[in-house]
Amino acid sequence: MDGYFATMGHRELRERVRDFAETVVRPHIAEMEASRTVHYELSRLIAEQGWIGVTIDREYGGMGLGHLAKTIIIEELARVSGAMGAMVQASQLGVAKIIHFGNEAQQATWLPAIAAGECLPTIAVTEQESGGHVLGMSATAVRDGDDYLLNGRKVYVGNSHVGDLHGVVVRTGTGSTGLSAYLVEADRPGFSLGPQRPAMGLHGFSFGELIFNNCRVPAANMLGAEGDGLAVAYSSSVLYGRPNLTAVSLGIHQALVDETTTLSVKRHLYGKPMHELPSIKLKLGKMQSRLMTARLAAYHAVHMLDQGLPCDAELMNAKLVNAEYALDSARNAMEVHAACGLLTDRPVERYLRDAYHIFAPAGTSDIQLLRLGEVAVGTSKGQWSQRFSHYVRNKPAATAATTG
Repeated sequence: MDGYFATMGHRELRERVRDFAETVVRPHIAEMEASRTVHYELSRLIAEQGWIGVTIDREYGGMGLGHLAKTIIIEELARVSGAMGAMVQASQLGVAKIIHFGNEAQQATWLPAIAAGECLPTIAVTEQESGGHVLGMSATAVRDGDDYLLNGRKVYVGNSHVGDLHGVVVRTGTGSTGLSAYLVEADRPGFSLGPQRPAMGLHGFSFGELIFNNCRVPAANMLGAEGDGLAVAYSSSVLYGRPNLTAVSLGIHQALVDETTTLSVKRHLYGKPMHELPSIKLKLGKMQSRLMTARLAAYHAVHMLDQGLPCDAELMNAKLVNAEYALDSARNAMEVHAACGLLTDRPVERYLRDAYHIFAPAGTSDIQLLRLGEVAVGTSKGQWSQRFSHYVRNKPAATAATTG
């Protein structure tokens, strides 16, 4: 399962998260599917386990375990509930901006609260009219004395309706150096949320709209310097967004294989178990092969990230492979289940719906392929993993075995 990437500590962590997912999360799935809205209590309960702080240093109360441990946590939650896997990945994505761009005061204020599960952070970049074109955003921040006034809207923000601290990238000037990032507390005057809209999948997770109407934010809440917004957005997406979403896809993919193989063993056709039929066995073989390849790509990429090695291309490829392979296996799973897979009393249709939600965030498959094409011809523009490699190399090694 883990190959040579994982330690005994990682395996123990997996067992703890899996037990929690089965005993605490699974009983809420029917409720989340029926309500099709965010589950506040379960989101908070998961945060209280300390898992949002898996990459936060121990000096701030975090687990200090790195990206492979983060992948395992998200994967195991997503195997039971894609929505809760997505909730954890979105909050850990919100951690990235503070770790990499927060000053000492910001880190001392927010990282311990996040690690303790008392604060769920988000990152808000996307706008309705610009989509994945970050430089096309129109939300603004204008200096007003010791504050900035923020105006505009952000959409598809993971954990929008449970988030306590939003990392918001807005325009403060022109061009690529005209973006800046701010920490915006959810109770600030001038900040509001758009209505929750029901979505195809990930029921229990919120990814909605943030609205800023002359929202006054202290200049001390700026992340990095004015003009660092593009770096905040891109680095968070590459170093956290892609591997996080990879982990959600991986968990859903594992659930698809588990559910389909269980059906093929229990159900009989023509006097024998389904899995003995050549056509079914071929589909199961394809699903298993994809899952093994997807997990290898995922673990290899985050292992490199934990070692402080340049790995932007590996992170892109892992997101591409996992998103595409999970969707391919979802189709095979539906084919094996046939008509019964269309009924909501079986989870396979939920896995299919959830898998589609992972395709677009942090770059669609076309975006990953375009960037990998640039890698192939030698025109890629630097590596965020290399830029922040000192963060890993300057920290003492940690193993999951030392966590409780």
